[in-house]
Amino acid sequence: MRALKRRVVSNIISRGFGKFASHRFHPLLQKIINRSYARLMKVDLSEFESAEKYDTLNELFVRELKKRREIDLNESAVISPTDSLVTESSYAVEGRAMQIKGMEYSLSELLREIDPKNLNRVSKGGYINLYLSPRDYHRYHVPCDMYVKKAVHIPGRLYPVNLRYLKKRINLFVENERVVLECETMQGILFYIVLVGALNVGQMRLVFESRIETNRPGEISVYEYGDLMMRKGELLGYFKMGSTVVMIFENGRIRLAAKRGEKVKYGQKIAEII
Repeated sequence: MRALKRRVVSNIISRGFGKFASHRFHPLLQKIINRSYARLMKVDLSEFESAEKYDTLNELFVRELKKRREIDLNESAVISPTDSLVTESSYAVEGRAMQIKGMEYSLSELLREIDPKNLNRVSKGGYINLYLSPRDYHRYHVPCDMYVKKAVHIPGRLYPVNLRYLKKRINLFVENERVVLECETMQGILFYIVLVGALNVGQMRLVFESRIETNRPGEISVYEYGDLMMRKGELLGYFKMGSTVVMIFENGRIRLAAKRGEKVKYGQKIAEII
């Protein structure tokens, strides 16, 4: 009962903040809100419009780059889908990965609606956890040329995913709401992109799937696509506020390049297909 109350409270807070962030205030007040947020969070807007240009706080959160960013176009390069902090970068052991050093979670619990054969294919694979802080660019992009096979929306809690919570909350990733994308590279390599919700993340959006509505009561939903092709660097979607992206790759088919504690940018090489 206590856990249910915590879940309800965190989701209500997130929905309330989402309404505030999406509200269009009087232009003068909106400028003050946006500038204050950018200053408080130390948001670097050098690649974006100035804070006062956005009509709502949400528009500032999901801001678009003014210029196309250079990305690593090497066929074997997997690029970071986000501007983020690498909180873990390692290889799974018997179907278990690290939330953060010393705190494990089960890949089967994280991915949920996964074929046992596919679970076995990633049980020893490389994985990378990418944390987006409130100051980061909130859009996520396609990490390599790929086919999207399936999307799974798993409702859940909305605990914070910052380092303080990662260190003290066991199974945070598998308790929080998330959207799991089952993907395949052009070389036929299986991998997963997991978008993890968090406190104040009112929505997780995918450009190709309008049916998924996050931070709403409901059951697990599965969407099949077959061979929906997307190219490296294309927009995949966005978070409204910061959160986490987890990438998990097929056993023995990836060489990790990003290190734990490293700050990475969208377009930067973080792994190599082998």
